[in-house]
Amino acid sequence: QVQLVESGGGLVQAGGSLRLSCAASGSIFSINAMGWYRRAPGKQRELAATITSSGSTNYANSVKGRFTISRDNAKKTMYLQMNSLKPEDTAVYYCNADRLGTNRGPQYDRWGQGTLVTVSS
Repeated sequence: QVQLVESGGGLVQAGGSLRLSCAASGSIFSINAMGWYRRAPGKQRELAATITSSGSTNYANSVKGRFTISRDNAKKTMYLQMNSLKPEDTAVYYCNADRLGTNRGPQYDRWGQGTLVTVSS
């Protein structure tokens, strides 16, 4: 069974740091672009950062300069290093893969279950 599993969320004070991980499991032999999205309380889900299979990155203006997205293709894992956290970063963070190559054919637009990040002031 193919799945994406996030970890690393938690409670942190403003100004602190957290590192999120998203591990892909199952019979996966390729992963195209991946991304981190977040949904703050009472708001719609929004993009935080994306990374292509070759490592090109893109960030939302709200996190640029504070968050760093990366991936380890051999480990099928994506990361989000979050520094200088602010209370407005409080949200459930979701990882996404736009295309997974699997032994049962391609799977598109797969999401993890989310991990909660809470930043206290």
